[in-house]
Amino acid sequence: MTQTAQNPVVILPGVLFWDNLYAGMKQVLSAHVPENKIAIAPVNILDWVGFPLSPERSTNRVMAVLDRTLAMMQKRYPEEKITIVAHSGGGTVALIYLLEHAFQGDVYHRGKSVGKLLTLGTPFHTKEHYARIKTDFIDKHLKPDFFERCKVVSVVSNQYTGSLDKGVIERMCYMFYKNVLGEGNVAGDGIVPVTSCFLKGAENVTISGIEHLPTPHTRWYGTGEGIEQWIRWL
Repeated sequence: MTQTAQNPVVILPGVLFWDNLYAGMKQVLSAHVPENKIAIAPVNILDWVGFPLSPERSTNRVMAVLDRTLAMMQKRYPEEKITIVAHSGGGTVALIYLLEHAFQGDVYHRGKSVGKLLTLGTPFHTKEHYARIKTDFIDKHLKPDFFERCKVVSVVSNQYTGSLDKGVIERMCYMFYKNVLGEGNVAGDGIVPVTSCFLKGAENVTISGIEHLPTPHTRWYGTGEGIEQWIRWL
């Protein structure tokens, strides 16, 4: 078994995903970190879409959930640094939270309790409208000295190469990648292109054979096959 840091872990779901989808991920991680030191931020679908509909405020709602979860873990383990493991667009939410600059009026100052942010299939470069709200903010406020207080590891899989000349999966990947990056004939995890996840100042890690979506019967970042490839960076 890979030797793993025993810091408390908070799992943050990706955009349009909710906490129960990550129960299996928590179970697999508990073979490496004590289960009582792992918490899933209780994000639900309404946090992402809003009621009434307001996806432009999703980051603010999810940051509030993340803050409550970190506060709980900080109280439980006051002497230990917390690691945030964030999937997909949850990674940009977590980074905005940790930057400690006001985002659409909201700012938090619990960053000193977090020692590492590990993102899984998180696009830091995108052309998608709502995602751009986050990535533009990160581009403006992320400075080199941030990485002195919080290590960032960006993990992405190169499972599929998009193509309009191959099968259905490759064509779907092409469209997803083009929506994110503006081009589709690139490698990625089925939803997000590899290069869109590269963040200057972070440790950028490319893995293989893993898919983006936390769906049943797939090898995604939160299954044993996925975790085995990135657990050394936890």
